[in-house]
Amino acid sequence: MTVVAALLSWFLVGLFIRVSRARGWGQPIRADGPAHQAKEGTPTAGGVPFVLALAAVFFPLYFTGHAGGVRELIIMLGALAMGVIGGIDDLLKVRSRMRSGGKKELLAREKFPLQILVALVFAYFAAPLAAHELLPGFGRWGDMALITFVMVGSVNAFNFADGLDSLLAGIAIIVLLPLFALSPSAALLTAALLGFLWFNAHPARVFMGDMGSHAIGAVAAGAYILYADIWLLPIAAIMPVIAVLSVVIQVISFRTRGKRVFKMSPIQHHFEHPEVGWPETHVTMRFWMVTAVATAGVWWLLGGRP
Repeated sequence: MTVVAALLSWFLVGLFIRVSRARGWGQPIRADGPAHQAKEGTPTAGGVPFVLALAAVFFPLYFTGHAGGVRELIIMLGALAMGVIGGIDDLLKVRSRMRSGGKKELLAREKFPLQILVALVFAYFAAPLAAHELLPGFGRWGDMALITFVMVGSVNAFNFADGLDSLLAGIAIIVLLPLFALSPSAALLTAALLGFLWFNAHPARVFMGDMGSHAIGAVAAGAYILYADIWLLPIAAIMPVIAVLSVVIQVISFRTRGKRVFKMSPIQHHFEHPEVGWPETHVTMRFWMVTAVATAGVWWLLGGRP
């Protein structure tokens, strides 16, 4: 069924690109951001069709008993709920561009409470099912607090790791590989991302948007919590972790000292800056390589199991 997920994702993403171009749902490019002005007007919210493909394949499998047990349902529902939050952000961006005004995106103070709420509900059901003991001596509430923190952190870390052609999709596929044979959700998402990558490879014909990155972060967090070890996720997802940390460091440094640590943040854009000068494709490939080494280490720590 992973083949079906990949092909359905490929078909839906291609269809989405056609509709998006016909309706002018293009991505605006910030003038103060990286030199990506040539990408102005590229369709965004490409995560919508591959998340739909993921759900369309998963639920028939689940309800016929071929997509695992309750762990898989928890992961998928958490991913879809997080995806909806990101999808609202995508919708606001598209509407703002189409109408040349209006609310441009969800503010952090609007987005975080929604993410925390979804993560708390996920944590309530996931804590008793975690693959390993999380916080010995802290009880279920301590485990729930940790799972909530990791889920919200993962969603935002993967979101911040987006921004270059094929960067996030490639990172996500690598991070999920150790769980491919353990979690049907992880396997199906990997397949759906392959269908998306067909169009997102440089030069991208579609961008992922927040729905896709939010769903990816949720599946990664859920699968590592329920099938592997929660403490291994930040190792495998080292580049998303560095991306979100670079944003935090940049903001704190600028607000407290009036100086920037990086040329731009998240960190992938720092390496693109003319004073550093890495081509976009080099940044992507090198981030993939670091992720692959880190994920190989995680695979070894898991005992080399499939």
